[in-house]
Amino acid sequence: MSNSELPLSGLVVVDLSQFLSGPYCALRLMDLGARVIKVERPDGGDLCRRLYLTDTEIGGDSTLFHAINRGKESFAVDMKNPADLAALKTLLAKADVVMQNFRPGVIDRLGLGYEAVKAINPDVVYGSITGYGLEGPWVGRPGQDLLAQARSGVTWLNGDGDQGPVPFGLAIADMLAGAALCQGLLAALVRRGVSGKGSHVETSLIEALVDFQFEVLTTYLNDGQRQPKRSSFRNAHAYLSAPYGIYPTRNGWLALAMMPIPRLADLLGMPELDPWRDDPKSWFAGRDEIKRLIAAKLATETTDHWLSILEPADVWCAKVLDWPELMVNPGFTALDMLQTVERADNVSIRTTRSPLRVDGVRPLTSVAAPRIGEHTDAIRAEFGL
Repeated sequence: MSNSELPLSGLVVVDLSQFLSGPYCALRLMDLGARVIKVERPDGGDLCRRLYLTDTEIGGDSTLFHAINRGKESFAVDMKNPADLAALKTLLAKADVVMQNFRPGVIDRLGLGYEAVKAINPDVVYGSITGYGLEGPWVGRPGQDLLAQARSGVTWLNGDGDQGPVPFGLAIADMLAGAALCQGLLAALVRRGVSGKGSHVETSLIEALVDFQFEVLTTYLNDGQRQPKRSSFRNAHAYLSAPYGIYPTRNGWLALAMMPIPRLADLLGMPELDPWRDDPKSWFAGRDEIKRLIAAKLATETTDHWLSILEPADVWCAKVLDWPELMVNPGFTALDMLQTVERADNVSIRTTRSPLRVDGVRPLTSVAAPRIGEHTDAIRAEFGL
């Protein structure tokens, strides 16, 4: 599938955002065919270029920057320079989508807020991500992923019951906010196609994290507001009973999802589980003890041994894979989720592909993340800036 056949082909996205949340949204739009022009400062560019997850550097930039900015163009602008700012406004006037994730008030002080851009581009679809919305005492606080996780309550759902709060090992606030903004922008583009009207779509890290917890929060709000109670042993979900969790086997790890304790006891040959056989409510109240008994049993044999018993019985279970195992597993390789992107200065990086397929085809990107201002001259010439 060529880029011209993708759903967003022909649309121009001007991305004023930095770090992860906004650029992640722009990445999803790019994978669907949009042209993404990334606006950066000439002196250093997006701060994410220097946000290293390890000491690996490729072409002068972090692997994180490469992963989230592949296939985009870089337009270097000094927003304190009146001529550069005027050129940027001319570009914004020709954009289909404009995105930003500055702290509240900053984008308006730059003269690039929604109302200002709408004045020069009436049908623009404009997207904003903040840390905590536009009202309340958190507005001026740093909109950083770990801090948003800490304020959202989500850290009390991870880890075992005696561990205290445990954050996710991924930037879930940034990714979820970016995905939410992407959904909103796509809906706004549909409306613009129908009515010709633009929109301002807004979300925040905290709103995305609250929405992420909608299932368990709804339980909490309608169940006497009882606090979630994590298992103190092999916890995997604060609201689910045994055997839900991950267990060590003789040579690895096995995940067990929801299933009746009597059936598991029969399959595993565990008469020691008989005290809980007839009372499903006890599977939650006694889950720590049940899990300890299951863990002791599973540790006696290999993962494959248990899978050979449980999978034919249609038990919800899975071998726990690490990344090396995942990369060679036929279930993963069949998805063709990896690609190599390259740049003219001999930068080559292996990274992921879009999680979407369009008409049965997964979009392929061959272009790596840009150098700072790599496309500035070409963009100026094309748009008459």
